[in-house]
Amino acid sequence: MYEQVSHSLLNDILDQLKPEIRERNIRHFYTRLGANFYAIHSTFHYLYGQRDDFQEKAVRLVEVLASQYIRRSQTRRELDSARERDHNWFLSQEWVGMAVYTDGFAGNIEGLREHLPYVQELGVNMLHLMPMLKCPVGASDGGYAVSDFRDIDARFGTLDQLRDLSEHLRKRNMLLTLDVVVNHTSDEHEWAQKARAGEARYQDYFYMFDTREVPDMFEETMPEVFPETAPGNFTWDPIMGKWVMTVFNNYQWDLNYSNPDVFIEMVDIILFWANQGADIVRLDAVAFLWKKIGTTCQNEREAHLLLQLMKDCCQVTAPGVLFIAEAIVAPVEIIKYFGEDAVIAKECEIAYNAALMALLWDAVATANAKLLNQGTRSLPGKLDRATWLNYIRCHDDIGLGFDDADVFAVGYEPAPHRRFLLDYYTGAYDSSPARGKPFGRNEKTGDARISGSLASLAGLEAALDSGDPLQIDRAVDLVLTLHSLIMSFGGIPLLYYGDEIGTLNDASYLEDVSKANDSRWMHRPRIDWLKAEQRHNHGSVEQRLFQGLKKMIAVRKATPAFADFNNRELLTVDNPHLFAFLRTHPDWPRESVLVVANFDLHPQHMAMADLSNRGLFQYGQLLDLYSGGSPAIFKDELVIPPRRFYWLTDQGRGGLR
Repeated sequence: MYEQVSHSLLNDILDQLKPEIRERNIRHFYTRLGANFYAIHSTFHYLYGQRDDFQEKAVRLVEVLASQYIRRSQTRRELDSARERDHNWFLSQEWVGMAVYTDGFAGNIEGLREHLPYVQELGVNMLHLMPMLKCPVGASDGGYAVSDFRDIDARFGTLDQLRDLSEHLRKRNMLLTLDVVVNHTSDEHEWAQKARAGEARYQDYFYMFDTREVPDMFEETMPEVFPETAPGNFTWDPIMGKWVMTVFNNYQWDLNYSNPDVFIEMVDIILFWANQGADIVRLDAVAFLWKKIGTTCQNEREAHLLLQLMKDCCQVTAPGVLFIAEAIVAPVEIIKYFGEDAVIAKECEIAYNAALMALLWDAVATANAKLLNQGTRSLPGKLDRATWLNYIRCHDDIGLGFDDADVFAVGYEPAPHRRFLLDYYTGAYDSSPARGKPFGRNEKTGDARISGSLASLAGLEAALDSGDPLQIDRAVDLVLTLHSLIMSFGGIPLLYYGDEIGTLNDASYLEDVSKANDSRWMHRPRIDWLKAEQRHNHGSVEQRLFQGLKKMIAVRKATPAFADFNNRELLTVDNPHLFAFLRTHPDWPRESVLVVANFDLHPQHMAMADLSNRGLFQYGQLLDLYSGGSPAIFKDELVIPPRRFYWLTDQGRGGLR
């Protein structure tokens, strides 16, 4: 019965499509639309079915999907079909990403293309270009306050150059990731300008109120994202004489997804960028998409339904394109952005593993892995056809969003422990070598986040200033050890540009009035290519880091056990300084890899009896895949040097293919 109703509804919509669409021979599109129509229509109806114009909006949505399919190149359609046939393609261990600000890395798109050999030399084959869309000068939020969703800023180049770059990458089997900011626009966007001019249609694209009555009700439960620089969640616009919801900055207006026109516009924009060559679309601030009075306005069920609907629509027009969920929320919430009650990802195939990132920095500061072990065990299991994006640093701050239950479980008090970590990384803890700055300090709650480059937070800046060779060695070892964990944990490792050569904090942002109040700019560097050339100078910090990561990436790509098929087993180790897990490829269960990292400043020991009793990792038969040598064994225990790691396999069994 449901199939008959669904078929009838679909036919009604197809009959109302514009003639220029109805008359096109787009058989594959109609096949995919038919396969996904019930999910699309039922979710769209749940969200917007109460409206009198629902049928009109449903027709408009299908027209958008069809129009973008017609514009999709034959090359991209063939890639879609290949990825549909090999639906686990992105779970391979062969993918390694790097996030870059195009202007900071290479000036513009042409410069980026010229420097691609550098990226390929390292082994990176997934390039995430931070936002390049048109933004107001001085009010861009690092590219996330968009004034035109369909064009890039002239400083970076042209759309033609971006399309050429995407083809250049495709021919080299490299993936392109682009951002789409789905939660808000700049107040200089055309929609906002029309709203300011009094057009009711566009005022309904945003949350706008004549008085403070409704905003005050929202404020009772909504947290502040940028309490230092943009307190509150609403901004008075004197031109309109209205209060506008501005969760992030006062120049970023939140979009109103209870309006179907907003949803249709954003689906069209996502597919537009898919057609410019994006293999992966990073959806920014997805936790904030649906607003309800009496809630935090994050992680609402409707936000998940919107993402499911976006994914279903993309499956019709561009099924080879993946979504990344930028949802920096509590661990129990992050997992939901893959989609619940499913095997395959119903929302986003990839999600930032923010919990692992924060837990790694906790282990560095405490020199133990107690909370890292506890917090990792508390992460809910992900879907089979979904994966993590594992990272150490990114363009954003470090939040300390651990689950308080996990903090209590390892013997810490949550508030004092977070204060210690903040002090450790921002110069208030005397013995710390970290050189970071606080970000987003909230004087009401005492909370803050942390800014700083990986090298400076890991102690390399302080070590170089001191000239102490031992401290430099320790910092280099720590940077490589942190990368070893995101490379082997399960998922796609995402490096951050500059970390591969130990780029330090950049204080020049303080000279720019538009950036001086945002400490995150200290870790959004301009690459010093003379410094990068030092990667060829044997024994330099740059050479040790670059070559260490290059080797690590090559070993990862050749190790099937590092593919992400829910094949990680966390190990219980009777040593609080160690973090250890087992990776086993489902097709070769005997070819396991033992990953173990030591966060202490002293050598640590790990008993191997339990693994040996399972027929794994026999004494005297261990091989470190990374170094190519055998690890030290003392009194039948594995010895892990200070702030170092092992990727161990049994000699004779390999682990490589």
